[in-house]
Amino acid sequence: MPQHFDAVVIGTGQGGSPLAVRLAQSGRKTAVVERAAFGGTCVNVGCTPTKSYVASARAAHVARHAAELGVQVSGPVSVDLAAVKARKDRIIGQSRDGVEKWLRGTQNITVFNGHARFTGAHTFALSGPDGEVLTEFSADEIFLNTGTRAIVPPLEGLERIRYHTNSSLLELTELPSHLVIVGSSYIALEFAQVFRRFGSRVTVLVRGERVLTREDADFAESVRKVLARDGVEFRFGVQPARVEPHPHRANDVCIGFEQNMPALEASHLLFATGRAPNTDDLGLATAGIATDRHGTIPVDGQLRTNVPGIWAIGDINGRGAFTHTSYDDFQIVAANLIDGGTRSVDTRIMTYAVFVDPPLARVGLSEDEVRKTGRDALIATMPMSRVGRARERGETDGFMKVMVDAQSRRILGAAIHGIEGDEAIHTFVDIMTAGAPYPTLQYAMHVHPTISELVPTLLDGLKPMK
Repeated sequence: MPQHFDAVVIGTGQGGSPLAVRLAQSGRKTAVVERAAFGGTCVNVGCTPTKSYVASARAAHVARHAAELGVQVSGPVSVDLAAVKARKDRIIGQSRDGVEKWLRGTQNITVFNGHARFTGAHTFALSGPDGEVLTEFSADEIFLNTGTRAIVPPLEGLERIRYHTNSSLLELTELPSHLVIVGSSYIALEFAQVFRRFGSRVTVLVRGERVLTREDADFAESVRKVLARDGVEFRFGVQPARVEPHPHRANDVCIGFEQNMPALEASHLLFATGRAPNTDDLGLATAGIATDRHGTIPVDGQLRTNVPGIWAIGDINGRGAFTHTSYDDFQIVAANLIDGGTRSVDTRIMTYAVFVDPPLARVGLSEDEVRKTGRDALIATMPMSRVGRARERGETDGFMKVMVDAQSRRILGAAIHGIEGDEAIHTFVDIMTAGAPYPTLQYAMHVHPTISELVPTLLDGLKPMK
């Protein structure tokens, strides 16, 4: 007879694991299912490994520019990618093992390794790597946290070449001589700068006329300039149409374009063209769970699907594709289901960062989005060259921007492209979350010399948006 649980969590990402623990601590007999590596995308192929690479790349960059600060580094700076990868693997291993031990050591939790598929609205079959059914179980409350995977466009000749996604690129132990990246959003640009600083030639293929199309054009251009100065090459208005093996160099690739232009040769090809939710092999239709045309599971403000007793958290619900939004999903579900709260994802203020160096961080609305609302608004900008900490560090790239509602005086959105902008943005996040008017922040006394100390000065410069 199938085992029955009070709750089951499918996936051990940044929302699923802590939720499973809270459910178990609340007295629920809880099952956790993981078909691959514990910790989800962030721990294994996302934030943790890529940010360890960003740290290594920054160390190389600082060493190359040390003389500008009066520090002499003898000899050329080189990067041992095998050593960088080994460090990354150690960090991942610690996090992955920690998540698994946490789950297995929590009372009231049963951990299953395998792939769970719905056989009914609240019943599952668990299969092994060869597709054999290992066990069956049911649950009253079901929480889906299965994450996403990289999308690879269906180019002609793809089956004949070696190519990479964010996952496989992190397994290289030798530097690419020429890395070509298809895509121009967050993942693409982070990898572009990292591998350029490692020593590879890097070319980014951009379908449109600028990078980071979700951001204001001035911020997108600010980021592009920094990467271009690092030596990253950009080709705009190009669309790959076909790929084929290089005729003379094993494993190299030739990329042909829809446009009338010569083919581009690459030693390595990375696709950073978006991600798809891992919902296509869960048997959702059998359970009656609705999805949109992208495979995303629509949810309400409390992250409930259309089927009673089933929730979707993390990247698969379309409410945010970041580790911190997944964790916030967990907090919302736990608050409502366990603590009797009334939290809603509908009131969440979106914030995130692009971890190029210096980072681009943003909260709330962009300038473009504020203008589209047609509301009476104020705006201020300030170059990072005004910031003492930035000048002292010799890193004055970028600028700050803030938009304010002229009537309510509440901050509508803010962004920082600059040194430590990913930390300084929380000054805005906290004030916006509190619903406080901007003078609360404008009149606050900040520590000198920091990045955040210029935020009140930025607000001093607010003017009507024209």
